[in-house]
Amino acid sequence: MKVTKITETALRDAHQSLLATRMRTRDMVPIAEEIDKIGYFAIEAWGGATFDTGIRFLNEDPWERLRSLKEKITKTPIQMLIRGQNLVGYKHYSDDIVEKFVEKSYENGVDVFRVFDALNDVRNMQKVIQVAKAQGAHVQGTISYTTSPVHTTDDFVKLAKEFESLECDSVAIKDMAGLISPKNVYELVSRLKEETDLLVNLHCHCTSGFAPISYYAACEAGADILDTAISPLSWGTSQPPTESIVAALSGTEYDTKLDLKLLNHIKKYFEGIREKYASLLDPIAEKIDTDVLIYQLPGGMLSNLVSQLKEQNALDRYQDVLEEMPRVRKDMGYPPLVTPTSQIVGIQAVMNVLGGKRYKLVSNEVKEYMKGNYGKPPAPVDPKISKKIIGNEKPITHRPADDLKPQFEKYKKEGEKEGIIKKEEDIITFALYPPIAKKFLKGELEEEEFLSPKKVAMDEGEAAIPTEYLVEVDGDEFDVRIMPTGFMKIDEVGPGIHGSPVEGGLTSTMQGLVLKLKVNIGDKINKGDVVAVIEAMKMENDIQAEKNGVVKEIFIVEGDTVSAGDTLMVVN
Repeated sequence: MKVTKITETALRDAHQSLLATRMRTRDMVPIAEEIDKIGYFAIEAWGGATFDTGIRFLNEDPWERLRSLKEKITKTPIQMLIRGQNLVGYKHYSDDIVEKFVEKSYENGVDVFRVFDALNDVRNMQKVIQVAKAQGAHVQGTISYTTSPVHTTDDFVKLAKEFESLECDSVAIKDMAGLISPKNVYELVSRLKEETDLLVNLHCHCTSGFAPISYYAACEAGADILDTAISPLSWGTSQPPTESIVAALSGTEYDTKLDLKLLNHIKKYFEGIREKYASLLDPIAEKIDTDVLIYQLPGGMLSNLVSQLKEQNALDRYQDVLEEMPRVRKDMGYPPLVTPTSQIVGIQAVMNVLGGKRYKLVSNEVKEYMKGNYGKPPAPVDPKISKKIIGNEKPITHRPADDLKPQFEKYKKEGEKEGIIKKEEDIITFALYPPIAKKFLKGELEEEEFLSPKKVAMDEGEAAIPTEYLVEVDGDEFDVRIMPTGFMKIDEVGPGIHGSPVEGGLTSTMQGLVLKLKVNIGDKINKGDVVAVIEAMKMENDIQAEKNGVVKEIFIVEGDTVSAGDTLMVVN
């Protein structure tokens, strides 16, 4: 009888999908030894969005999390999700950064590398696969599963054969949006078992409601490994519940041989975790939503999109954004919607809706995508849209990372000069997210207060008048902002001007972090010139001058956080 293996996702994908990746290391470590006793194939505990979120919101060093978990988890392999040449970021990194990242990940505790590329472009996965294999790790080549007029089972099987030629140990079907039907999964898994010698791992989200049925169909077709989440962190945009799948397969020829009593102990712990993080659970992410069969938005992105629309004070446009998503995806050649393409497509849809006109605002990542710098799209992009975004520039056809010069030594020198490097891993962190990592490594970031109202910036020694409150009405919580009726200048805190419009004022179109300020007071600028770059929703967005003129005043500095409508500078 064949034993079906289980990979537990509670420490990574489950809380990424349901809790916006906010689970702290201190809530993982106490249960880690117990999870280690279950007999899982692997415990997914690192990678994906955990690295970025740990730094940006939790004030945690992701490397320390990995080491802490490895001390407790000694029997079961720790698995990470790695985005090919994007690693745990949103763009391609140079080969020397990739090598160092993979080597250090293995050294610190990663045993299984699940490697994927958002476009299924194997050129973007090769380097990670080669370096991980050289460490002696288990390497899982990953198919980013999607449906479209241009995606076929033959294409997915061909990709798996390429993984096999690169000496991968297994292949994962990563169904990030919960789209794979029982019929299609049976066909795909059967073909993979017939035409390759790889172990086959199925990873589904429950968003559409398909997943549990598709899991059984996959078992019938010969799947070796299933991804599940302990029940308090399952369903909705997460994975099927571990206990339910174990019980359903018990006594069949696909029995997992896992102990439900041991799992029940794990369940009790995570019931407490779910309660602790209840304020982050969004009803949209928790429920079954068959609209995903139309919009194809993956689980993690769905909860993040809600969070991002809240940040932009535009949650009322949620449905409009969902409807714009498939249109943008078609324009961009039907990329599978998984990080970073889910962010690129999703945030462009947000910009198209909030900007009032399609492609009036375009993130730098969309420009790079159109130039071919993320890889080859599954289908040709819309030529009219491409021309609108990049003009007559011809997209590249070679491996994008071939254009990237070595970066490790550059960041090492810069980091040492800034005094932020204490260990080699800090150099990698700095290279991955320079603006945020610099503040993190300097100790300038604070742990996000997710269970209480947002802190209000204040001058040292000066009392602050709150401008944002968490108000509860009949059990429902509302985030209420009090806006000033005039305008006030707060030079020390930034941004500079809030409230009433200022003559000649150039305002921010979105909430975000000022990454770059490209002008000085007195500079002559022309309409369309880029005057600043704002990171919003993990994408970089150029702020362009709306007219010719001279920069008279600047109210921001690099590192400031601005809100939609804030005046950044005055141009007259």
